Amino acid sequence: MTAHITSGSGKPASASLRTPFRVGKATHMSLLLAAALGLCTARAAYADDASPDVTPDASTSTSAITSTNDAGTSTSTGAATDSKWKIGVGPGVVITPKYPGSRQLKVFPFPALDISYDDRIFSQGPDVLGVNVLRGPAYHVGAALSFDFQTRKDNDDPRLHGLGNVYGGPKLKLFADYTWWAFTGSIAAYQDIDGHHQGTTVSTDFVASAPVGGWLFSVGPGFTWANGTYTQTFFGVTSQQSAASGLPAYSTSAGVRDIHMNAMVTYDFSKHWDGSVAATFGRLEHNAANSPITEKRFELNTIASVNYKF
Repeated sequence: MTAHITSGSGKPASASLRTPFRVGKATHMSLLLAAALGLCTARAAYADDASPDVTPDASTSTSAITSTNDAGTSTSTGAATDSKWKIGVGPGVVITPKYPGSRQLKVFPFPALDISYDDRIFSQGPDVLGVNVLRGPAYHVGAALSFDFQTRKDNDDPRLHGLGNVYGGPKLKLFADYTWWAFTGSIAAYQDIDGHHQGTTVSTDFVASAPVGGWLFSVGPGFTWANGTYTQTFFGVTSQQSAASGLPAYSTSAGVRDIHMNAMVTYDFSKHWDGSVAATFGRLEHNAANSPITEKRFELNTIASVNYKF
């Protein structure tokens, strides 16, 4: 299923790995370069903000902000600070299906970045660069350049020989979220902008969050809709692909891709350190579930990370 672990709001999100994070060399290098540039820029600006020549503005102080995703859902940002910059960085690990519909899982490291300025501009996880066009204490509306790493290769499984490769790449993400008390509703649309025939997907989630001591627990349901281009690319089989692979021809259309449950647990170890585990448990539906490519309807996407907050 699509991953649901980052929020579009420029703050840590929870349970949504909106993309199975599987990258080729070019995409991997582009992501690391963009993340490194973003971190260096943010650190330099943070140092300027923190210098003694600058008078702190009390109105910029925040404490323990929570937010939710398109997965995402809710997590604590940590200790209060006088700077408009929020910077967190650390190691992470992702567990996700090898390809959509696969019964095999893939495990790999992933940098856990959480950088934002004045709750306006942010770089978070697969959202390399985003902006909250509209924002308030309870809502965010914006856009981001996001890397979607859903891929499928002929050599991922002998059954796939003849289907051709599906490559990952950047997507345009449009998002909105609204929080009332302990409940957050969010919606995020992803559009392929790299010509890899991954089409459009829209994920909707509803999450309830509860802080308990230094812990924050978040849980809630959601579903993902996909257009015909996406479903045909990942779950359809043309007559030519059928002849080459031996799988029966299968046509698809737009519809609900999956229904899922998001869950996340975050713990603040100290003023500067926190850890989190987020998981999305999904079930493929309709065209995705009935495709001859699909081996398993149940999908698990998980990300675990430890962050140092500057």
